Amino acid sequence: MNFITLDFETATPERDSPCEIGLTFVRNGQIAETESWLIKPKSYPYFNGMNISIHGIKPQDVKNSPEFDQLWRELHPLLQNQLVIAHNASFDMSVLRATLNTYRLPFPELHYACSVQFSKQVWQGLPQYDLKSLCNRHGIQFKHHRAAADSYACAELTLRALEQVNCHHLTDFPEKLKINPGRLFAGGYTASSVKKAPRRSTSPF
Repeated sequence: MNFITLDFETATPERDSPCEIGLTFVRNGQIAETESWLIKPKSYPYFNGMNISIHGIKPQDVKNSPEFDQLWRELHPLLQNQLVIAHNASFDMSVLRATLNTYRLPFPELHYACSVQFSKQVWQGLPQYDLKSLCNRHGIQFKHHRAAADSYACAELTLRALEQVNCHHLTDFPEKLKINPGRLFAGGYTASSVKKAPRRSTSPF
C-alpha cells in the first residue's frame, strides 16, 4: 500500500503560518524516505513564543527559506492524487487549506485520513491517543514536534494499524479501520470521519 504521512509546524496560532512541513513516503507497505522543508511564514519575522516553545523553530531558522507559494511548486506534484495521512488531520489539513487559500492557490486532488480517528477504532479503550502516547505504547522512538520526525512516527504507527486489521487498500478503510477518508479537490473538501455504526432497531416487530 502506498501513502504519504504529513506533519506541519506553525509559527503562530493562525493556521496559515506553516514554518515546517514533513512528508514520509510509504511505498508497497514500507517506509521509503522522509523529507522536510523549513518555510518562511507570512507572519515573518513574527513567531509566537508558545509555538517556539513547542517546536523550537525560530525566525532566524527560516529567514532564507522559501515562502509556501514558492515551495508549493515542489510539493504539489508530490501530493497530487495521493493518499495523505496525518495524526490529528483536522489540524494539518486545515493548515494546508488555509495556507493555499491565503496564497490563492487551488487545492490539490487527494484523499486523506486521520490516524487519531482510526487508532481509536483499532486500539480501543486506551487512555490517550496523542502521537507520543501511541508511539510509546508501540516502541516507536522519535523527536516529537519536528515535522520530519512526526511524519515518520505517524507512518510507523499507521503501518502497525493497517497490519493489525489486515488493511491493504483505501477502499478497505470504511470496513477495516471504521473511518471514511476525506478528500481535497478543486474548490472544496470533505472531512475524514469515523464510520457510524448501523442503528439498531428497538421495535419488537
